Amino acid sequence: MATSDVDICNSALNMIGASTILTLQEDSKVGRICNQRYPHVRDAVFRSHPWNCLIKRTALPADTTAPDWEFAYSYTLPGDCLRVLKLEYLDSVYQVEGRKIVTDESAPLKIQYVAQITDPMQYDQLLVEAIASRLASDISYPVIGSNTLSAQMMDIYMLKLTEARFVDATEGMPGTNENVADSGSLQANTFINSRR
Repeated sequence: MATSDVDICNSALNMIGASTILTLQEDSKVGRICNQRYPHVRDAVFRSHPWNCLIKRTALPADTTAPDWEFAYSYTLPGDCLRVLKLEYLDSVYQVEGRKIVTDESAPLKIQYVAQITDPMQYDQLLVEAIASRLASDISYPVIGSNTLSAQMMDIYMLKLTEARFVDATEGMPGTNENVADSGSLQANTFINSRR
C-alpha cells in the first residue's frame, strides 16, 4: 500500500476526528499544524527504537582536528544520523558529542545508526501506525482543543509503539534479537555476550 507524509498526517487527523488535508503546504490551520509538527514527531519516533527499516552502516574518515583531551580521534556523524547504535567493535569506548563521535578507534570508523529516512515508502507499516498515533496525540490540543483526547491518543501510541517495537525486534536471524526488549533497550546479557 502506497504511503506518503500526507497519508500519515491524515491518519492522525482521522484518529482525532479532524478534517484531512491534501498537502502539507495547505494554507489551513490543520495543514500548518501538520506541516510544523510532523517532521519533529517522526524523528522522535525514529529515535525511540533501532527500527530495521531505518538502519544504515557506514565508515567514517577521521576529522583533521583531534579532541583536546581524553580521546585520540573525532569523527563527524553523517548528516542523516539520528542515533548511533554501535561501532564495529562492541568493546569500543566512544562518546557522541553534538554531531561528533570521539573515540580512540582509528579510521575508518565503522558505525551502525538510525537514519533520518524521509521517504515513507521505506517505512514498516507498524512504524507508520506508531508515527500517526504519536502525531495524533501531539496535534490533538492545537487542532481540537482537548487535553483529554491528547492523553487518549498518547495511550494508543504507547500500545502501537510496543507492538511495532516487538515485531521489529524479532525480525532477523535467531539470536540477534535476544538483547532487545519491547522498549528497545539493551539487556544485561548484551554485555555478557560481548565478552565471549
